[in-house]
Amino acid sequence: MTRIAVIDIGTNSTRLLIADVDPATKHVTEIERRTTVTRLGQGVDHTGVLAPEAMARVEAAVAEYRELIDASNVDAVTGVLTSAVRDARNGAEFTTKINDTYNIDARTITGDEEARLTYLGATDGRASAEDAQVQRVVIDVGGGSTELVTGHGATVDFHVSTQAGVVRQTERFLRSDPPRPEELQQLQAEAKEIFESAVPQATRQAVTQGIAVAGTATSCAAILQELDPYDPTKVHGFRLLRAQCEMLLPRLAAMTLAERRSVKGLHPDRAQAIVAGVILLVEAMRCFDLAEVEVSEHDILRGAALDRATATAG
Repeated sequence: MTRIAVIDIGTNSTRLLIADVDPATKHVTEIERRTTVTRLGQGVDHTGVLAPEAMARVEAAVAEYRELIDASNVDAVTGVLTSAVRDARNGAEFTTKINDTYNIDARTITGDEEARLTYLGATDGRASAEDAQVQRVVIDVGGGSTELVTGHGATVDFHVSTQAGVVRQTERFLRSDPPRPEELQQLQAEAKEIFESAVPQATRQAVTQGIAVAGTATSCAAILQELDPYDPTKVHGFRLLRAQCEMLLPRLAAMTLAERRSVKGLHPDRAQAIVAGVILLVEAMRCFDLAEVEVSEHDILRGAALDRATATAG
């Protein structure tokens, strides 16, 4: 058994997973899981650089996580940085600073690697012969990008990292409070075009099941169940209907930011980007003609933990 700590520095949030992983059986026991909305991608789509205040928010979160890691007797620490850092001119410099200051062995991963680790985490524990025949897509709506990964069993057949994310598209389109109908329509049209052009039609048509990971999907599940406080056991495995998302969208889009911060089941820090997130999730489901998806708490954090435990054992 290997105790692994993973820090995921994303465009919208910075997250921590500490878990015991058995490299032989791939069994994962979560010890600690934390999420802090840090919005590292603030302004990157327009400026091309990470903002000083955004980097400071991430550093504050990582410093807190480092204390938890030091108190948890971990065997290995790893970190992944994704879309915002990939896109920013000062991304490499920020990665070096994070590693030098907090010693977490973080690396900026490609969109391809992000997709692979996301699929590995989302499909962990699905080992039946029947499951191996199912063609599924894992949908990961992130802050700066959305990963769409298709496969069967543990095998990835197709993956793409698209330039559509909740922070990126919120800043690009949703400038009114509440957003105007034309802003929503423009975002929706761009998302549809991005996803459909990114995934070949034959790949889309082969998919019969979907798994949705990350904050948009888990927030939708929590809102629909009116969870307060958030309960991951009620979110993981939740069957999220596209029709439910399509009804939730106008409800959230009609609210001001202040009103969305009070929605039961929605963390206040996610209120700013949730409208764009629901649009992206709906358009991804439409792209694959899915009437529902399974919401999963198992995502890139779990995939990175499994990956690191295997490497450590080897």
